[in-house]
Amino acid sequence: MTTDKPIKNIAVIGATGSIGTQTLDIAARHPGLYRPVALTAGSRVDELVRLARIHRPRLAVIADESRYRDLCRELEPLGIECAAGADAIAEAAALPEVDMTVTATVGYSGLLPTVKAIEAGKEIALANKETLVVAGAFIEQLLAESPSKIYPVDSEHSAIYQCLKGEDPSAVSRLYITASGGPFRTWQRERIASAKASDALKHPNWSMGAKITIDSATMMNKAFELIEARWLFGIDASRLSAVVHPQSIVHSMVEFSDGGIKAQLGVPDMHLPIAYALGCATRLPGAERPLSLADLSELTFEKPDAERFPCLTLADVALRRGGNSACVINAANEIAVAAYLRDRIGFYDIYRIICETLDRCDFIASPGLSDYIQTNQTAREIAGSLL
Repeated sequence: MTTDKPIKNIAVIGATGSIGTQTLDIAARHPGLYRPVALTAGSRVDELVRLARIHRPRLAVIADESRYRDLCRELEPLGIECAAGADAIAEAAALPEVDMTVTATVGYSGLLPTVKAIEAGKEIALANKETLVVAGAFIEQLLAESPSKIYPVDSEHSAIYQCLKGEDPSAVSRLYITASGGPFRTWQRERIASAKASDALKHPNWSMGAKITIDSATMMNKAFELIEARWLFGIDASRLSAVVHPQSIVHSMVEFSDGGIKAQLGVPDMHLPIAYALGCATRLPGAERPLSLADLSELTFEKPDAERFPCLTLADVALRRGGNSACVINAANEIAVAAYLRDRIGFYDIYRIICETLDRCDFIASPGLSDYIQTNQTAREIAGSLL
C-alpha cells in the first residue's frame, strides 16, 4: 500500500499477548505506515526477545524486573535499549517519538501507561478495557484536558464506533453489546457450578488469553464492556444492553430514535478492529477475510441469563454506585480468576468473592489517581483473604 502519510511510530504495551502480536502483524503488513518503536511485556521475556528481533524497536521493556538481565543479554547487542518495571512501561507509552500507544495488556496494569500516554497527548488504540472500567470518570477528565484521542480496539466497541460514524449522537436510543455466551451458554447452573478452568477455557468462537477467556465464561467481560461503553460513548446505563449472539458475527448494534438499528458484522477475528484503530477510523485493505454467505446462514440472539451468569449484573452495580466501585470489582475479579485458573475456587466463588470484597472496601465517591491505586491494592488484599 502506498501513501503520502508519514510513518506512524507506535508503542505496543503488552506486545506478547493476542492483541499485541496481531497489532505487530498488521504493522508488518504496512511498513510504510507503521513503525514499532517500543514493545513491552509482562514476564514472557523469550517472546518479547523474538518479537524485538523481528520488529527492531528502539526500546523493549519487561515488567518482571527479575528478567531484565535476560532481556539485556539478548537485545543490547542488537542496539535495542532495554528497561524493566511498571514505571518503565508507563514511560514507554509516552516516549516523545511515539505517535500512537496501543494499550494491549490485560487488567489493571493497563491503567498507568494509558494515563501517561494521554497526559503526553498521544493517540490511543485502547484494547485494555480495564482502563475505563477502573477509572472511567478520571480518564474522561484527562481526555478533556489533552489533545489525545481514544480509538477502541475491543470488537464490540469498535463495532459501535463504526456504526456511530456520521450519525447524530442525540439520535442514539440504545447501544447493544453482543456476547457469544461463552462455553457454558447451554449448560444448567448445577453443571456450571462444578466446571473447572479447563472447561471454561474452551471458548467456542474466539482465541484469547486465559484471563479474558474466563471473564467471557462468567460474562464479567460483558459487564466490563458495558461499563467501558458508558465512558467511551457518553451513554447512560439505562440505554446500554447486552445480548447473547452465539455466532459472534454481529459484533454490536446501535438503535436510533427513528427505530432503525445499525450493526457491524465480521468474522470473529481481531485484525479488523485493531486495523481500524491503528488507522484512526480509516480502513486498511485486507485487514481480515470477508464474510461468506455461509457465515450469514444463521444469526440468532438471546437474552442473557443473570441467574446462571450473575457477574453480568455487576455492570449495573458499578454504574449505579459510581466512585471507586468498578475499581474494586475489577481488582477482586483479577484475584478470583487467578485462583479459579489454579482450581483453588469454584466457578460461582468468583462472583461471591467480588461481592464480599465490594462490601468490605471503603467507598470513595470522587476518586483521584492515588485513590484508584490504593483501592486496587486494598481490594486485592481483601479478595485474597477471602480465597
